[in-house]
Amino acid sequence: MATSRQNLLIGGVVLLAGLSYLVVRAQKKDAQLGASTTTSADMPTVSGPEDVDKISITNADKGEIVLEKKGDKWVLTKPLEAPANQANVKSLIDNLKELKAKELVSDTADDTAKVSDDLTPTKAVHLVAWKGADKKVDDTFGKSGGRGEMMMVDGKPGIYAATGYSSFHYTRDVKGWRDTEIFKFDDANVNQITIDDTHGTLSFTKSDKWAGTFKGQPIERFDDSKVTDALRMFKALNAEDFGDGKTTADTGLDKPDSTVTISLKDNAGKYVLHVGKVSTGTSRYAQKDGDTTTFIIPAFAADWATSDVVRFQKLLDGGTAPSPSPPTAAGGPGGGGMPPGMHMPPGMHMPPGGMPHH
Repeated sequence: MATSRQNLLIGGVVLLAGLSYLVVRAQKKDAQLGASTTTSADMPTVSGPEDVDKISITNADKGEIVLEKKGDKWVLTKPLEAPANQANVKSLIDNLKELKAKELVSDTADDTAKVSDDLTPTKAVHLVAWKGADKKVDDTFGKSGGRGEMMMVDGKPGIYAATGYSSFHYTRDVKGWRDTEIFKFDDANVNQITIDDTHGTLSFTKSDKWAGTFKGQPIERFDDSKVTDALRMFKALNAEDFGDGKTTADTGLDKPDSTVTISLKDNAGKYVLHVGKVSTGTSRYAQKDGDTTTFIIPAFAADWATSDVVRFQKLLDGGTAPSPSPPTAAGGPGGGGMPPGMHMPPGMHMPPGGMPHH
């Protein structure tokens, strides 16, 4: 009887060992299968900028952006045609090179998993890149968390956790993909500037140092450091936005409020900026010669472009601001008469010295 029990125990141990071996073997096989589907070498990648010449990005329900390489430059071709920001495109391609699949999160990307991981069309970022007719990358990016970036890869059924993804490279708005550069020059090479605005024409010429005129006459108390300040605003001028779809009448560029002309010495170049109406705040619409793009320039540049002569004058002794316009018979600044548009009631007369003060 004891022998039978011993035989049963031994048989049970052998059976348990066999089952354990099968479980471990199955686990190893599953791990091997999982590893084979998540190796970075299996993922479509790009080796560098030369490996891609067209990129499509659809950021959830915000519409599609298409970038294409024409010659040696990238351009935006959808939703509009415009020069692209070369540095931002390069950063995107560089980030594509860093993408690596860390693990398989789900064998099958069913609807429930897609919703959970923000991989539905209304939430996900979908990127496709080509070289000619050859599709190099087709990835969909969803939720980001502790495990990494949830990602689907075209042609693979599962959902992966990826590393290396930087969302800001992929989720820029249209403005973020456009070239915002207006001017770029070395201010040390500038020898002439004119600001022709509603106040009159300011002209500055440099030999050893800057000299300035206003309406053809030398500027009193001229402060040449202000010319340096103005150039600092224009030498690397970038748009803060664009006035797409607006007419020249809307922007005031049919009759600009100001035209700024900056000339480099030895006829090395000329930069002309036409400045129109205020867009928002004190930012203004502008166009440069040879370019039909309507830019919106920031306030710091717009203010210099529409400057009065006072801005280029030194303060009076004692640090006070320059004197206002002299009084006028109509009661202008500093005068003691009635405000413009107002008249004395019948039978009343202005006392000597103007209106009384209290």
